[in-house]
Amino acid sequence: MGKNLVIVESPAKAKTIERYLGKDFKVTATVGHFRDLPDKTLGVSVNNGFKPLYIDKNVKIKKELQALASQVDFVYIATDPDREGEAIAWHVAKVLKIDPTSCCRITFNEITKKAVLAAINNPRAIDMDLVNAQQARRILDRLVGYELSPLLCKKVRSGLSAGRVQSVVTRMVMDKDAEIEAFIPEDYWNLSASVTPDKKKDAFTVKYYGTKEGSEIIKPENGRVLDKDVADRIYNSIKDNDFETVNVRKGKGSRKPAPPFTTSTMQQEASRRIGFTTRTTTRVAQQLYEGVNVSGQGQTALVTYIRTDSVRVSDEAIMASHGLIEDKYGKNYVCPYKREFKNKNSAQDAHEAIRPSHFDLDPESVKSSLTNEQYRLYKLIWERFLASQMADAVTNTVTIDAACGNDIFRATGETVVFPGFLAAYGDVKSDNGKDDGKMLLPEVEEGMTLKNLGAKIDAKQTLPPAHYNEASLIKAMEEFGIGRPSTYSKTITTVLDRKYVDKEGKNLLITDLGQLVTEMLEDNFNQIVDVSFTADMESRLDDVEMGKKDWVELLGDFYPEFHEKIVEADANIEKVKIEDVKTGEICPDCGGDLVIKEGRNGKFIACSNYPNCKYTRNIEVQAKGKCPLCGAGLLVKKTRKNHKNFYVCDKKGTNPNCDFISWDLPIDGKKCPDCGSYMVLHRFRGKTYPRCANEECNSRKNRKKSDGDTDNA
Repeated sequence: MGKNLVIVESPAKAKTIERYLGKDFKVTATVGHFRDLPDKTLGVSVNNGFKPLYIDKNVKIKKELQALASQVDFVYIATDPDREGEAIAWHVAKVLKIDPTSCCRITFNEITKKAVLAAINNPRAIDMDLVNAQQARRILDRLVGYELSPLLCKKVRSGLSAGRVQSVVTRMVMDKDAEIEAFIPEDYWNLSASVTPDKKKDAFTVKYYGTKEGSEIIKPENGRVLDKDVADRIYNSIKDNDFETVNVRKGKGSRKPAPPFTTSTMQQEASRRIGFTTRTTTRVAQQLYEGVNVSGQGQTALVTYIRTDSVRVSDEAIMASHGLIEDKYGKNYVCPYKREFKNKNSAQDAHEAIRPSHFDLDPESVKSSLTNEQYRLYKLIWERFLASQMADAVTNTVTIDAACGNDIFRATGETVVFPGFLAAYGDVKSDNGKDDGKMLLPEVEEGMTLKNLGAKIDAKQTLPPAHYNEASLIKAMEEFGIGRPSTYSKTITTVLDRKYVDKEGKNLLITDLGQLVTEMLEDNFNQIVDVSFTADMESRLDDVEMGKKDWVELLGDFYPEFHEKIVEADANIEKVKIEDVKTGEICPDCGGDLVIKEGRNGKFIACSNYPNCKYTRNIEVQAKGKCPLCGAGLLVKKTRKNHKNFYVCDKKGTNPNCDFISWDLPIDGKKCPDCGSYMVLHRFRGKTYPRCANEECNSRKNRKKSDGDTDNA
C-alpha cells in the first residue's frame, strides 16, 4: 500500500489516473453517490433549517474507503469538478473524518499526466459554496418530487412523478404541440424562371423579389405572394418574355467557425450529424472522458470534462491546435489571431469547453481501439475543436437582379474562395432541412439579356413550426435556462420513460397522459411548470454556488407556499379518470370492448372488462418485407427485458405453421451469392450491413474473423 490515497468517482477513471501516479499512490472510486437522501422517506428536516438526513447508500464502498484511508498518510479527494463532484468530496471527507477546510481536494479538467500531477501539487479546501448549491438543488428537487408525485398517483394513477425540471420540459413539449395544432396554413405562390445569358449550360434560377413602382421596389410580406390573382398576373407577364439584368452586386464575405462543444451543443450536433440520442451521446462521452484502453497506450482519457456550459479554451490547447492545423492543412489555415469565445455569464467559466485531451491521438490513430460509437463521437469533438481555431472561410458573393417589365427577380450566389475551417468541419443543413438557397452563378453584366428557358408558378402553403426533437429541445432548455448540462439527457429520458412524451421518428410529441398531468399542474402549481420561474430558480442556485445567496434562505422562500398548495390540492382536486382508447374490436372471450392499455413494457390490447376478463394481446407492428421461409408478412416484437427488436412470421399469413424468428430483418428478395440463403440486415458496433442468414456460410465466418462480430452482438 502506498503513502497516498486518491479517491475518484468511477472505476474506469481510477484505472486511467493510476497510470500517471507512482507506487506511492493508490487510486480507488466511490462509484458515484455512496451517501444520499433515503428513498422511502422525505429525508429532510424541514423545521430544522432543511437539514438533509443522509444515509449510506453503499455500505461496502464506505467501509472500503475507511479501510484504505486508515493505511495511508494522506488522502486526495479527486471527484468530478462540478457541484455533484464537490458534494461527493464533502461526503467522503465526512465519512473519513477529514477536515473539509484542509487541502484535501484536487480537481482537473482533463485526465492527462500533466493535469493530474499539477492537481496533486495544488490541493485546496472543499468549496462549500459548491456543496451548498448541490444540496439546495437536491433538497429542492426532493421536496417537489416527494410531495407532488404521491399527489399525482392519488389523483390520476400510480407510477406517475413530477419534478422541478421534468414538468417544465413536459409543458414545453405540450405548448409546442399546441402551437402546431393551432397553426392555420396560409396559401402562397412561388414564382421563378430558369434563365441563361447565352448557353443552356449556364442556366440559373431567378426568384420573384418584388415589383417596381416608380423608383421603389414593393416587396411582398415575408417574400411570399399571398394573392393568387397577383401571382397569375406576374406569371402571365413573364412566361413568354426574356429578362434583362438591371443590377449585379459582387462582394466578399466570410464565415466564422462555431465555438468548441459545450454539453448542450455536443448533444445537439451528435443528434444532427451522427444520429445519436442524448442518452447515447452522454454515455459514450463519459467513456471517452474516463478513459478507454488504447493500443500501445493503456487506459487513456481522450476528451476533457464533458459536463460544461463553457466555451473557454486554455492557451496551451490553442497552441497545440495551431500545430495540428498547420501540419494537416497548412499555415494559412491557422487562425491569425487568438480566437476567444465568450460565455454568457461567469457561472459558466468553471471548466473549459469539451475538447481532445491528447493532441497526439487523432481519431484515425485510435480508431482500432474504439467502438464505432466512440470513434464517431470522438471524431466529431476533434473536428469541431480544430475548426474553432482555424481561419475564417472566405467567399465571393454575387446578387443578380433581373427585370421582366416592372417585375424584379433575384438570384444570390456564393463561391468559397478559401475554405478555412470548412476544410475540417463542413456545413450541414439545419434541423428544419433548409439551406440558404445560394448557388454558383455565371458571369453576367448589367444590361445583359437573359433568355427565359421556362417560368414556374408553384402553389404552396406555409408550414407549422417543427416539433421538438431531442436536439432542438436541449437547445430550447439551454436558451430558457432550464436544467444544467448534467441533467439535459436525464430529463428527456425521464419524460419519455414516464410516457408523458412519446417519440415518433425523431419528433417528440405530448401524450394524453402528459397533457392531463401538465394541465393539472398548471391549474394548481403554476410555478412548477412555469418556464421563467424555473429559469429564475436556476439563476438563484448559481448565486448560491458563487456565494451570493444562502441556500437555506432559498429553500425557505420556496417551500412554505408550495406545501400549502399541496395540502389544498389534496383536499380539493377530484380523482381524474383516464379514458381508455377503444380499438373498435370485440373481446373474443367475453364480448367486451378491446382497449389500448399502457404497461411496464409499452402499449398492449386488453379487454375493458378487466379484472373479470383477462384477455390481452400484443399490439402487432408490421415490419417491412416478407417472411423468407413462407412469403407471409413479418411482425416486429420486443424482448421484455431490454426492449430489443426481433422479427417473426405473421402467423395469420399463408403458412400458419411457419416458425421463422430472427434478430435481424430479412432483406426482401435478396439471396446470398455464396450459398443461396436469404440475406438479413445485421447491426454491429453502430453500423448496419447485409449478411447471410446461414451461420455456416463462408462469407459469414470470414467476416467474424475480420471484425470480431458475433451472433449475439
